[in-house]
Amino acid sequence: MDPVIIAGAGPVGLTLALALARQEVPCVVLDEGPGKDEPRPARTAVLHEDTAALLERLTGLPLAEAGARWAGWRSMRRKQVMREIRFGGPGDPGDFGDHDGTDGTDGFGDEPGGEQDGAAAPAPLHIAQHVLTGALRAALAREPLVKMAVDSRLDTLEQESSGVTAHARGPKGTWWRGSYLVGCDGPRSTVRKLQDIRFPGRTAVERHAVAALRTELPWPGEALLHRMPPWRMSGPSAGEVTARPLPDGVWRLDWLLPPGKDLVTPELLVTRIRETLAGWSGGSTPAYDLLDTGVHIVHHRLARRWRVGRVFLAGDAAHLLGALGTQGLDEGLRDAGNLAWKLALAWHHGPHEALLDSYQAERRAAVAARLRAADQALPLLRGGGGLRARMPGAARGHDALLTDGHLGRGTLGAPATYADSPLAPPRLDGEVPVDTPPGAQVTDVRVTAEDGTFVRLRDRLGRGALLVVLIAPGTGVWERKHWVTAGVMPRLAAAVTALPCRAELLVAESYPGAAAHTVLLVRPDGHLVTALSGVRPADLYTAAEAAVGGGAAKAAAGAGASAGTGA
Repeated sequence: MDPVIIAGAGPVGLTLALALARQEVPCVVLDEGPGKDEPRPARTAVLHEDTAALLERLTGLPLAEAGARWAGWRSMRRKQVMREIRFGGPGDPGDFGDHDGTDGTDGFGDEPGGEQDGAAAPAPLHIAQHVLTGALRAALAREPLVKMAVDSRLDTLEQESSGVTAHARGPKGTWWRGSYLVGCDGPRSTVRKLQDIRFPGRTAVERHAVAALRTELPWPGEALLHRMPPWRMSGPSAGEVTARPLPDGVWRLDWLLPPGKDLVTPELLVTRIRETLAGWSGGSTPAYDLLDTGVHIVHHRLARRWRVGRVFLAGDAAHLLGALGTQGLDEGLRDAGNLAWKLALAWHHGPHEALLDSYQAERRAAVAARLRAADQALPLLRGGGGLRARMPGAARGHDALLTDGHLGRGTLGAPATYADSPLAPPRLDGEVPVDTPPGAQVTDVRVTAEDGTFVRLRDRLGRGALLVVLIAPGTGVWERKHWVTAGVMPRLAAAVTALPCRAELLVAESYPGAAAHTVLLVRPDGHLVTALSGVRPADLYTAAEAAVGGGAAKAAAGAGASAGTGA
């Protein structure tokens, strides 16, 4: 069968190629550039738990060593600390508290303050984008199933029922034949334009002046959001600055700019850097080394369609977002993780139309919800006030929204739950609740694999197989040979073998909210399908069939038959 063609060699396109190759699907990546990325320290990405885990699993590299995991987060308003959060290491949520500064601290010292919100999340990972793409390119260089076509810009695309044909303009002007094509070619996507897909939305919802510099700040390793800083800023300002640490003492600073088209000259930016560093450091500007600058403009757009036959859109070609501290790359990487296993299953086993359709149904709905949440919050946070902004507690509420956006929490930032997915199974008699709702990302726990080794649950994702996880306390103490043929294991193993698609049986000692002998069914992208009370082969089969599109196809066929009968 022909390879999958991926137009675009940014982080999303490279991630998708790597994810497909790991599921034994050959790919061709059309790279407009020369095959390497220019270092731009001011162009960075903040990755949250699920997307960082996806990239680390695919690259095999500890990305935390190439980026910086924040030691903490603090937000301030004028001189007052609104919130202060201490992160732990990977897997350790750390100490989450809201410190409101009412104890007299001014936010520039080390004393903690007050109330706690109980919200928990791992430390975000901040990494330069050229470092990230470099790690992906290095991993792809070891993949024999991936061909990188450099200096190749797509300009023609045709498709029929059996595949797609694409022409790339460049020194060699090559025609390519593929089974599917995915446009990961950015905001000005050629794929989207060739498929005549509309891309409505809003332009320039936020603008930021950006600088990357090496210096020392009073809070090493902590990210800071400072609203209405108490010093005067030169030039146009919206009264908000963010500082986010990178490795080797480098920081990315973002100044929110007011609406309009006011230019930020190099001289003005240097002045603003000096004013900001002096304000944070007690009046005198510390030594700094300016590495890179830029202007970051945030747009909000959403493509009308993400699939046209054998052509798909992903990443910035499908959506643009990023206001209020949210990360558009996070959503693009989730697109890649969602689409990869579905394309792999269709590539290996023939067309699964309901499964492929579910990519748009799940991912477009998730991004649309994120955009709606941001659009609802923007007038409140950026609209300049009004009565609601002057109500008691308004500043704290605004701060909570911005913290959610920056830390990947709540409606602004948390990973999507595909509760209404067309791949969700019908209500099952044996279904039981656990702490992870159906459709949400599973918690990463230690599991025993079929060969008896102990691994993390997330390490088994992305292999094209469903995961069946039995919760069996005590199995981590005894060797596998003592329990693999005991109790419910033989019956469960037989049920897994009989499933309509490939599945891997794993065993965990515990899982949050799950009783002993609970059976979890997990998709290849880490989303929970269902949790069952004990071994229920019929329910497990029904849920697995639905997860790979069989249930949706049956429902559609049944609806068609009913409509025909009614006519």
